[in-house]
Amino acid sequence: MKAGIHPKYVKATVICACGNTWQTMSTKEVLKTDLCSNCHPYYTGEQRIVDTAGQVERFMRRMGARTEQAARPVVPAKRGSKNKANVPPPPQERRPTPAETDAEAEAQEGGDIR
Repeated sequence: MKAGIHPKYVKATVICACGNTWQTMSTKEVLKTDLCSNCHPYYTGEQRIVDTAGQVERFMRRMGARTEQAARPVVPAKRGSKNKANVPPPPQERRPTPAETDAEAEAQEGGDIR
């Protein structure tokens, strides 16, 4: 190792936001942290949310809006298809058969008069 290029390695005190402190080795004398093994939800088993700049509130609002949306019935949107073969033809009027048109014409004339 080259002499004089490495930082000093000293005893450091780590201070957590919950108040827990412990000693370790570092290049800084005091280290501050937000979570430690005494207060982290994974280790404690409690459901505690650490809010950072309102992210939890935004998440809860989004989830609330999503559950309200899920309660409403979903109506599928009609979309056009690029493949015209997959698109059903539009409904057409039913054309009367020639026999039906003849029967209508006779009914309008008054039927057979002999």
